[in-house]
Amino acid sequence: MSTQSDKLHAEAARLRDQIDRHNYRYYVLDDPEVTDAEYDRLMRRLEVLERDHPNLLTPDSPTQRVGAKPSEKFAVVVHRKQMLSLANAMDAAEMIEFDQRIKRFLKNDGDVEYVAEVKLDGLAVELIYEDGRLTKGSTRGDGVNGEDVTPNIRTIKSIPLRLLKPVRGPLPKLLEVRGEVIFPRKAFDRLNADRVREGEAPFANPRNAAAGSLRQLDPQITAARPLDIFCHSPGAIEGIEFKSQWDFLQGIKALGLRVNPLTRVCPNVEGVIAFWNDLTERRHQLDYEADGVVAKVNPFALQDQLGEVSRSPRWAVAYKFKAQQAETQVRDIEVQVGRIGSLTPVAKLAPVALAGVTISNASLHNLDEIRRKDVRVGDTVLIERAGDVIPYVVRVTRPGHPRSPEFAMPPHCPVCGAAIVHEEGEVGYFCVNANCPARMRESIRHFASKAALDIDGLGDKLVAQLVEKGMLKELDEIFDLTADQIAGLERMAAKSARNLIGAIDRSRNVALDRVINGLGIRHVGEHTARQLALRFRTLGALMDASEDELRAVRDIGDEVAHSIREYFDEPRNRDAVVRLARKLNIAPPPAPVEGRGALRGKSFVLTGALESMTREEAEQKILAAGGRVTSAVSRKTDFVVAGAEAGSKLRKAGDLGVKTLDEREFLTLIEG
Repeated sequence: MSTQSDKLHAEAARLRDQIDRHNYRYYVLDDPEVTDAEYDRLMRRLEVLERDHPNLLTPDSPTQRVGAKPSEKFAVVVHRKQMLSLANAMDAAEMIEFDQRIKRFLKNDGDVEYVAEVKLDGLAVELIYEDGRLTKGSTRGDGVNGEDVTPNIRTIKSIPLRLLKPVRGPLPKLLEVRGEVIFPRKAFDRLNADRVREGEAPFANPRNAAAGSLRQLDPQITAARPLDIFCHSPGAIEGIEFKSQWDFLQGIKALGLRVNPLTRVCPNVEGVIAFWNDLTERRHQLDYEADGVVAKVNPFALQDQLGEVSRSPRWAVAYKFKAQQAETQVRDIEVQVGRIGSLTPVAKLAPVALAGVTISNASLHNLDEIRRKDVRVGDTVLIERAGDVIPYVVRVTRPGHPRSPEFAMPPHCPVCGAAIVHEEGEVGYFCVNANCPARMRESIRHFASKAALDIDGLGDKLVAQLVEKGMLKELDEIFDLTADQIAGLERMAAKSARNLIGAIDRSRNVALDRVINGLGIRHVGEHTARQLALRFRTLGALMDASEDELRAVRDIGDEVAHSIREYFDEPRNRDAVVRLARKLNIAPPPAPVEGRGALRGKSFVLTGALESMTREEAEQKILAAGGRVTSAVSRKTDFVVAGAEAGSKLRKAGDLGVKTLDEREFLTLIEG
């Protein structure tokens, strides 16, 4: 290598280090040490060097934040550690009860130290650094599987493409960091003003803007949006050790990652409550959306001891802000028809500003709720945004004068005119017409949604056109659409039509649980669909399952089992599912791999909540010891492991004489 080449390499490396350092001081420390003009001068010099000498270019250069081509679809990322959701505390009493549960579990009468953080209302993401370099960025997704949005993550200037070198020791071999991507309020207001000027619909709120910006298939669009991030939680880590949440936050801050400066250590739960009170007073002064405080037990050793319950950690809770309220007038009450035919009354309101958005509709839930609150057209009502998201009517504050008649549910569907059924003792009213356009619109929207077949481009307005024109009467007809048909619709050009057909074709290769979720069976969501897929493994087996077999599946009770059986007992539904299955390539979930060990050949059924581990961890222990886990208790079951609040499976074990183990006995058996 020539002397001149050595000098150029050294200069490029020095410029990259300087720019990274200035980014750190600007975005993380909020303490810039150079002017914008000086920063621009350094960046321009690096750009010139890399342009004139391409061999100097590195993937983690600050000039390479934008450069990826637009994607056709986001790839799936499987998180090494599940991204958990948090249980909620709605007031100080519930926060104190959370603290008391922690103490009871730890058998500790003294104070528990917490880290209190601002609960951000943004989009949860995970950043993966390997040997100090950003290699992947993904969305939370369902907590197990997320979307690969690495090119878009790279455009966010507060996310370092490479970590700063620590003062002592090497960079971590692997560092997974979870955080929240946010859209600052002032920037959000400017973006919406620009969109209105250009004739585009404004975003509803900063969270929607953040999610929409990060999930753009073209990184150039994301780069034009001033997204920011605060990092708050660890994922998998190798090559570096942190002893507490506070230690972790300070450690990643030193590595160049942005953490919220308002975070504080609280010596006890009273400190968390004081932090919440303080933040409540100034939440609207923040330049980002916040909906509460997250309290985490500080020492990681105690977090490990506390473990998790279902999808939430025992050691953390979201202490939510009180919902915001406003008064307005009910102008009308309309009835909307959902995908399972359910009729929901909705109050049409005089528009009112609440928590940063304009509210003109609010759910009234059902007829019983309307009568209990005695809501009528013309009344002035108090509305609230639950969790600062969903508006609903709290109560009537001033009756109309003169008072309107009581609201009554219509005798016929307001969309198709079919009969409305209402079973005695039930609160729901339902349209009986399975081909009702409103039901079909909602069914197709759900079927094409991210949690089901994820058909990109099949949005609300397009679905409405397809149903209204009679082009879609059943779910399976989605896969018969052609580009020529779609190109003839409003706002659909030939290229858009081809892209949609491509998305539909790609969605044919789909996991069984997504298909089950997409069918829209009452009470069956993502989690239940996954359990059904694991148990039955084919659509045919699920359709033929008895209610007893369905109840034997984890987390499925009488009501859900009856709903599933009722769905498949309807001949039109069975025929529709059979037709749909012929047009899909449905992949069953991978079969569990059983290990060899002392429990080889023994069958276990798990019921209730375990204290020291999640149900999934218990299953892995059984499999590793050679046993197998089944969902239903039978005479062939060797052991039923019963945790807290064990239900019908424990009773059935007693009836059949199957041996039951409490958690301590189970651990003794596994360890032995």
